[in-house]
Amino acid sequence: MDTTLRDGEQTTGVSFSENEKLSVAKILLDEVKVDRIEVASARVSEGEFRSARTIMEWAAQRGHTDKIEILGFVDGTVSLDWISNVGGKVINLLCKGSYKHVTEQLKKTPEEHVADIRKSLAYAKEKGIRVNIYLEDWSNGMRNSSDYVYYMVDQLRNESIDRFMLPDTLGILSPEETFAFCTEMVTRYPELNFDFHAHNDYDLASANVYQALKSGIDTVHTTVNGLGERAGNATLSSVIALIVDHLKFSTSVVESKLNKVSKIVETFSGIRIPANKPLIGEYVFTQCSGIHADGDNKNNLYFNDLIPERFGRKRLYALGKTSGKANIKKNLEELGLSLDMESLKKVTDRIIELSDQKEMVTIDDLPYIVSDVLKSEAIEKHIKINNYMLSHAKGLLPNATISIRIDGVRHEQTASGDGIYDAFMNAIKKIYFDLNKPLPILIDYVVSIPPGGRTDALVETVITWKFNREFKTRGLDTDQTSAAIIATEKMLNLIENEFNNY
Repeated sequence: MDTTLRDGEQTTGVSFSENEKLSVAKILLDEVKVDRIEVASARVSEGEFRSARTIMEWAAQRGHTDKIEILGFVDGTVSLDWISNVGGKVINLLCKGSYKHVTEQLKKTPEEHVADIRKSLAYAKEKGIRVNIYLEDWSNGMRNSSDYVYYMVDQLRNESIDRFMLPDTLGILSPEETFAFCTEMVTRYPELNFDFHAHNDYDLASANVYQALKSGIDTVHTTVNGLGERAGNATLSSVIALIVDHLKFSTSVVESKLNKVSKIVETFSGIRIPANKPLIGEYVFTQCSGIHADGDNKNNLYFNDLIPERFGRKRLYALGKTSGKANIKKNLEELGLSLDMESLKKVTDRIIELSDQKEMVTIDDLPYIVSDVLKSEAIEKHIKINNYMLSHAKGLLPNATISIRIDGVRHEQTASGDGIYDAFMNAIKKIYFDLNKPLPILIDYVVSIPPGGRTDALVETVITWKFNREFKTRGLDTDQTSAAIIATEKMLNLIENEFNNY
């Protein structure tokens, strides 16, 4: 069960729009094919109400209503009416799973809490809503008040409850505790269905999911990219990999769609995926060491079961001071270039020199480096941005006037935009439209400013484009927009050379 749209949205600063929630719900159920999703918390806001209703309307058309769940509270009829009004058919009822929570937060006895839960169960039956229950703070309950946990389940085991959800609400459990506590629940209540909900405060969420499944728990909760409160939840992609590769269980999840949903949630949430995040990070299928690249050439000696194509990815070979000739040769092959051994050594030495200067080198820089080192025509600079004037005044749209030279011919245009760089690109688009020349789609735009607060620090702008394939260009300048324009000029020349001429 994926709870990106509920628990994942509790990540600080994350708020999905109505259309974003619907888009993620569609991908999770129709493409990734998770079994269930949790999409909202009852009573939160009018926007949450509209989002939940929109998702339920779509779900009704697709036959997915039983797969969509909404968090609700033991509050009489309020949460259940809210869920009924959006068209929901399943409530995940938040109950107290530790004695401390029930007595100190609710100020009630266990008996009073059970009585309140039974009232909610009776009303849910009237409304035709199925019920799962979260035993909030269950992990602390098992540590410090297991008799209370058993009392709760004993009282509710014969009620109309589909699933008992066991959350490690504060992310406190070790893998050993997870296995012991989950085994106790499964053994004591063999007729009940249990979910395990892991948080990642000690970076143990995936390990705890693994142990919960080994104990006999049959459903686990995840979020895309590990979003969630504090340190987040168990990550969908990591959990699927360990289920398939380590536990040898089967799931309905389509692994090749995991990268797609990760990228979309990254965009919608604004939370960047760490570059080294397993399976979904930018660098996790990139070999940096030249020894590894050489081994891959010799019967894939450095491969494991996490083949990138399984997850909609591709293996890459980094360019840096440890990459060596094997990495560089693989990147040249990707570009359709070949060099003799002496030339390859010269290019390798140049890349090592740049890396020692902390320069980032990508495959899209390689033709420039080859051209520079070998004084060859590996890449010809067809396009030069000669001049530009950028203006931005309060209350007025930003404007850009540019002059560029394409194969010796000068072109000028002026355009406005939502920002300075947008205005600049709109001027480029006018020129390219007049010339009937294609431009790539801008996929990502990342600005890196060194820490320390210096206003004269060099700014690095890395832009990701899509034009037949995805590629990146990089600019470095003390001004952010100027750095972006440098990266853009590189892009324009790459298109002229690589995509049109090779």
